[in-house]
Amino acid sequence: MIKHGATLQFIAEKLNAKLYGNAETIATDVTHDSRQAGKGSLFVAIRGLTMDGHRFVTDVTRRGAVGIISELDAPENFSGAWLKVEDAREALAKAAAVINGNPSHDLKLVGITGTNGKTTTTYLIFALAEVNNEKGAMLTTVEYRIGDKSEPAIRTTPEASDTNKFLREAVSDGCKMAVMETSSQAIDLRRCDWLKFKAVVFTNLTRDHLDYHQTMENYFDAKKRLFDGRLGEKPASSVINIDDVWGAKLANDLKANGQKVVTFAQSNPADLMSENIEVSLIKGTSFTLKTPNGTRQIVSPLVGKPHVYNILAATAVSLELDYDLDLIAEGLKTCVGAPGRFERVAHYGDFAVVVDYAHSDDALLNTLKTARDLTDGRIITVFGCGGDRDKTKRAPMGEVAGNHSDLVIVTSDNPRTENPFQIISEIETGLKKTNCPYLVISDRREAIHQAIAKAKPNDVVLIAGKGHETYQIIGSDKFHFDDREIAKEALDNLAEN
Repeated sequence: MIKHGATLQFIAEKLNAKLYGNAETIATDVTHDSRQAGKGSLFVAIRGLTMDGHRFVTDVTRRGAVGIISELDAPENFSGAWLKVEDAREALAKAAAVINGNPSHDLKLVGITGTNGKTTTTYLIFALAEVNNEKGAMLTTVEYRIGDKSEPAIRTTPEASDTNKFLREAVSDGCKMAVMETSSQAIDLRRCDWLKFKAVVFTNLTRDHLDYHQTMENYFDAKKRLFDGRLGEKPASSVINIDDVWGAKLANDLKANGQKVVTFAQSNPADLMSENIEVSLIKGTSFTLKTPNGTRQIVSPLVGKPHVYNILAATAVSLELDYDLDLIAEGLKTCVGAPGRFERVAHYGDFAVVVDYAHSDDALLNTLKTARDLTDGRIITVFGCGGDRDKTKRAPMGEVAGNHSDLVIVTSDNPRTENPFQIISEIETGLKKTNCPYLVISDRREAIHQAIAKAKPNDVVLIAGKGHETYQIIGSDKFHFDDREIAKEALDNLAEN
């Protein structure tokens, strides 16, 4: 990997910072995590909700950090370099870009935001780059990947320091493009500042993360910052779902601001549209794709109308990246999307078992509608809600599950430090508004086993909420737990009996 770095003088100029100390000192890294601050690094002291980074200034200096970035003045008798800035989080992002040689400028970078569909759309764009003979990288909820090298994701959108190091490694490894999920919290915490985006995508906006954003308007505004230039530079083009009311508003706002907007939709007139959609649990999804570059028949192994939006978004971005439409259509035949997104658990029975990441009421509604379109039998839904997360969606998820299922089994998701039965009780508030029969089985393994044991021919057992996750968090402990593995275990038990 190519080493990068910059003098403190150069960094201070880019950050508009007041510099105290040796201006010619070279910084080769930047971080706000004191555990990662070592020889040659700049340490950004951030005052968080639970921790003040200034507590670690002496420690990181002793371990070789070449300077401190802070919103405060340097303490008396501090002998090292100190860069005083207006906003420490923005400074972290800008310093990370500068020290790593602005790697986003050397890539066709795509950012994807929205409540649902981010991960699948990211996987599709990455796959379509490969089909068009362009080596790519991606940052997703599931994994961080450069070409065929992969590691499990730590968070949906890494800190700016980690993202810029990742992008620099991608450039050094020969990548020409990169695609990344950009969560609303990450945007709000300035993790995406000073990245240069070739294209950005808005998939949709539905209720989620209101424990953080408080209102839908705040949630929307956080995502809008990816598009309107408030992160530092306007993207070259914005790809937006205008079937979504918030997407339509965003498209209108950006057009009024003179920005390039590419729209996609299933219901409204748009630049990219779908017609004659057919969905099959066995054959996947097919539809007629209409684009400014021509019309093509699309066949995809992905199942469900929600995935049509993901395909439209991925195609629109691919065209913005100058990929060939025929190769796009050909590539979509084999792009399987992200793990844990309406993922079928293979078995020889006469009913279907599907694992899906749906963990908001809108995502669960879309998944249940897809399941309903695919079966003449019953839908048995197993789900719970995460603890220490947005409580406002629990009752709505219960109501959605009850309105669109024939049997619901309410269980635990990742209860974390909350009482699992309190979470379940809040879900029941919504369920009780419906006439759907339901069971409460707090043990998720037992809930999955019971759902599969109750399945009859043509039924769909939907296990929702965790998708690709391979763990469960109870209290402060993290255990291995994979819905797909547990479902297979239950199916094997059923076959033996």
